[in-house]
Amino acid sequence: MPPHPLHPGAEDNDMLRQAALLTRDLHGPNPLIYWIDCFGSAAIGYAALLGAIASGNAALTVALVLLSISALYRAVLFIHEITHLDHRLLPGFRTAWNVGVGATVLLPSFLYEGIHAVHHSRVHYGTERDPEYLPLAHMRPWTLPLFTLAAVLMPALLLLRFGILGPLSWVIPPLRRLLVERFSSLEVNPAYRRPAPEGAFARRWVAQEAAASVVAIAILATAALGIMPLRAFALYCVVVAGVALLNQTRTLVAHLWENDGGQLSLTDQYRDSTNVPPAFPGALWAPVGLRFHALHHLLPRLPYHALPEAHRRLKATLPAPSAYHEANYRSLTVLLVRLGRATVHRGKDHPVPPEGSQHPC
Repeated sequence: MPPHPLHPGAEDNDMLRQAALLTRDLHGPNPLIYWIDCFGSAAIGYAALLGAIASGNAALTVALVLLSISALYRAVLFIHEITHLDHRLLPGFRTAWNVGVGATVLLPSFLYEGIHAVHHSRVHYGTERDPEYLPLAHMRPWTLPLFTLAAVLMPALLLLRFGILGPLSWVIPPLRRLLVERFSSLEVNPAYRRPAPEGAFARRWVAQEAAASVVAIAILATAALGIMPLRAFALYCVVVAGVALLNQTRTLVAHLWENDGGQLSLTDQYRDSTNVPPAFPGALWAPVGLRFHALHHLLPRLPYHALPEAHRRLKATLPAPSAYHEANYRSLTVLLVRLGRATVHRGKDHPVPPEGSQHPC
């Protein structure tokens, strides 16, 4: 990681205190922004997909598919906000998102709710118990393209999960246990085993899974019977795969992935995460505030639309010795290169020079 004035494991208490004080007025989600941004993006994405299906022009089809991927990617990433929202402040949003976005693209929010909370735990972050962490910087170089390109399989896996295995699992208990443990989470750690849901969350899980299964079965059945044209089925799969590929690429640079499994202080969790402040093209490949991923780990309850202002305040107020400046990077490319070099120079005897950090972003 970049050099810093603190000993590893120590907390930058001034940064933590200032972060809390400077953002006290930013914690309320703006309902208008959430509803318009999320469902406006979804509407654009669906309209572009329908236009691509109807189009007879190859260039126009490609352009509309790319627009659909970009817009639906933004709408899908509100699943991250759903995991952090106080839903009393935004009533109905989770249900509407699951009906209008989650079920349609086979990504209901139960796949992420509960999982992401473990990732934010001070005890579990970066350890083998973290479902969203792998020490990618310590792995072989070929793992990075494999990790990224695996996202292309997402449409087939989701159709299998919700269209075939999900319905069967309700009458085959051993399959149900396997499905809950191994195939009901948006995770990057293959060793993670998900516990069975309980209480109100279990009831939401059943409703969301049923909705996604209805959509998946309808897609598979109409495609098999020739009711849905093969072109429409293929373009739907291309869009879902594109959304997954974009998200997998973003995931590659959300952290430095340098932790070797030990517990980290909150400050070092922040250092192992990244901010890419430039709005363009950051807002395209990391929308809904996710270009401020390190700041999000520092202040996980802050709504996405408040993160740019929070970053501005902290950057302007905190002095250079603060750990806050160490997690800011220029671009996606800088972080991809850094991670690639880390896999080439694996091991503590061959550290990666910390270029790309401490930029005036």
